[in-house]
Amino acid sequence: MQPASSFARSFPVTGSPVAVMGHMPYRRSGIPVAAMAASYLLLAGNVSPAQAQVMDRDIGSAPSQLVATPLPPNATTQTSVPAFSHPEVVIKNPLSAWLRARGINLLIDNTNEFAGAITPPTRGSNPGFVNYKQGASNAGQYAVQLDIDWEKLAGWQGFATHMITVGRYGTTANRMFGDWLNHASETYGGGGNVVVHLVYMYGEETLYGGRLAIAAGRMAEISDFAASPLFCNFQNASMCGRPKGITDTNFDAGYPASTWGFRVRGRPAQSVYIQTGLYPIEDGIYQVYQHRTGFKFNGANIIGYAAPIETAWEPIFGHRTLPGHYKLGAQLFSTPQSDNFLDIDGRPYALTKAKQKTHSASWATWAMFDQRLLHYRDKDSGLTALWGITYNDPHTSLREYVAYGALLNRGFLRSRPFDTMGFAFTYTKIAKGVSLTEQYLMARGGTMPNHATGVQRGAMVMEANYAIHIMPGIIFTPLFEYYIHPNAQNNLRNAALLGFKSHIQIM
Repeated sequence: MQPASSFARSFPVTGSPVAVMGHMPYRRSGIPVAAMAASYLLLAGNVSPAQAQVMDRDIGSAPSQLVATPLPPNATTQTSVPAFSHPEVVIKNPLSAWLRARGINLLIDNTNEFAGAITPPTRGSNPGFVNYKQGASNAGQYAVQLDIDWEKLAGWQGFATHMITVGRYGTTANRMFGDWLNHASETYGGGGNVVVHLVYMYGEETLYGGRLAIAAGRMAEISDFAASPLFCNFQNASMCGRPKGITDTNFDAGYPASTWGFRVRGRPAQSVYIQTGLYPIEDGIYQVYQHRTGFKFNGANIIGYAAPIETAWEPIFGHRTLPGHYKLGAQLFSTPQSDNFLDIDGRPYALTKAKQKTHSASWATWAMFDQRLLHYRDKDSGLTALWGITYNDPHTSLREYVAYGALLNRGFLRSRPFDTMGFAFTYTKIAKGVSLTEQYLMARGGTMPNHATGVQRGAMVMEANYAIHIMPGIIFTPLFEYYIHPNAQNNLRNAALLGFKSHIQIM
């Protein structure tokens, strides 16, 4: 799944998620700690620029890597499977090289995310405040990725299959201070609380030298659409693994959820693509009762279809050192959804207590951009800006829109060419109908939706971090998160958190 050589100028080759920077795991084998540390330092000193690990790469980012891969300047029409990810690892092993030479790419990693509040939560007489507390949380994910190049294995030209399974653990700190919109740890949730959860499993045929790609199977729609491998340089889930507004409904299959799907992508020019697809909407895709393991392939719960379309321009400026990606997209949901304010007679349902009005379809749109602004010494270094907006159907959505911006500064320090400084913010605007409904419900003492303890209007989440390339296969990222109006409520105290994100590429 690793993109063509031109994309390496845009985003460095790296690995995937993993956890804890604990004790050395080889003590039981009798290998002296000093000798082991020396071998680690030797490996760290031999890191080649092409293999340096950054958080643009983790297990699950491969589809978005391919989306953002322009054709190389010398592209031909010869069909072949795009190269798979080949990240650096903590300890190299001959088995991986042997498998890769035969078209089998097996990756194993873990990501661990810790966040702890350094500010006290809101206190008061509101009954909803009683469970709020100042605390910390840890969440994480171990993941296995299996890519098979059937061209190498069986002579099927241009055909590959991709599969990911994960296991997730822990909880997230934001709910401790009343926020249910944006997780402080992105790896929390969706994994079904099982040892093995299937994320996706699909086949893809690449034709005409990458100018046409067709995929089908169990797919995570939002890994291909409205996606970028840059988003998960951050920990908070308002940004990683995509700006949260794009999965405002439970009808969008985003990692680690998937549905049956079909997608086709064409590249009419070197730096332009257009893609579309059709994804059956499965009821309860984020719910344990239906998709706990991800292996329940039950077509009986299909309730409609999602049809996305996206196009992008991917220029590379400055003597091919300043890549950019400028994409626009939209999608239509055929499944009926309830109005967030009106009843069937066109009056506020919070006042009449009548059944909510039903819309036969709904939609979402997005505009997403990133551009490297400065280039430093290493080919993958530089200052990159990200900005964009997702805008949803205001009559059926919770988040009417989410706007975001971010800066990634990689290799600014000459002595630390693979370290990355990052800053990001997201602003969430709650749909007007939701705010008005909650006003009426509060005035009448009614039950509030969305775990709200006040009227929801708007919220901002900010994050600043510094990703340290510790050694081959390991990244450690101290970070600071700040929530302004948690849960989009003005009556909740702003919250500050300190934490870290660690990633280890095992294989």
